[in-house]
Amino acid sequence: MEGIVQILIFLFLLILGYFSGSYLEKRHYKNIRARERKTHHVPIITFGAKQPIPEAQEAKLFVGSVVVSIDYFKRISATLRLLVGGRVTVYETLLDRGRREALLRMKEDAMAWGANQILNLRLETATIGGRSGDNNSLGSIEVIAYGTGVK
Repeated sequence: MEGIVQILIFLFLLILGYFSGSYLEKRHYKNIRARERKTHHVPIITFGAKQPIPEAQEAKLFVGSVVVSIDYFKRISATLRLLVGGRVTVYETLLDRGRREALLRMKEDAMAWGANQILNLRLETATIGGRSGDNNSLGSIEVIAYGTGVK
């Protein structure tokens, strides 16, 4: 009887994690899309080392960083996918949200300063922790976007 109760609690938490994680992810994407519409007029230009740099009155380095965590349902889903191989799509959305959020934070800071374009964007990612004692599992990712804002 105790085993059945534990299985039911596990299933309940799994379902709760799925629905709450899906809701929060959809809400975050909605927020990202709204903010992207507000910042789309500031172009991001990346060029090679031998190209001339555009003329600018002022330039400043801007950084946007974010840490996004994975929910338990996605962690379990990814673990099952790793057993059979193939694309781990639950992590793809995590990386997409992190990348877009970091870019937005960088662009919003640059726009507040008065930048009209951002040059040489770079993105860095890092994994942060996982379950205690298991450094191979993904717990959270950090995405850092940086570039030079110019006026």
